Amino acid sequence: MGGTTFMIEASGETASKAFASAVDNARYECGHGGYTGTIAEKDTFVFINCPNDINPVTYADKLIDEGDRRIDDKWGPAGCISLGGNRYLFFGWASC
Repeated sequence: MGGTTFMIEASGETASKAFASAVDNARYECGHGGYTGTIAEKDTFVFINCPNDINPVTYADKLIDEGDRRIDDKWGPAGCISLGGNRYLFFGWASC
């Protein structure tokens, strides 16, 4: 089985609640069978601080492209960057 990248913004009172909501929504939209290539395949995330002088989406793309070890495993955690205002960017690799 292969892997593909995903990137999704989600809102919630906490990052954990936003993550759970994003996973639930992806499972609803894409199914529960696994290998969706979405955040539905993730069960954990890791916070990553984004430098102030770079756009969070651009930074997430950079980490994916460079194979950052924190998010470079389709079976590992998703990356999470706080966007402020209870919004979060989740990204990484997922099985497909």
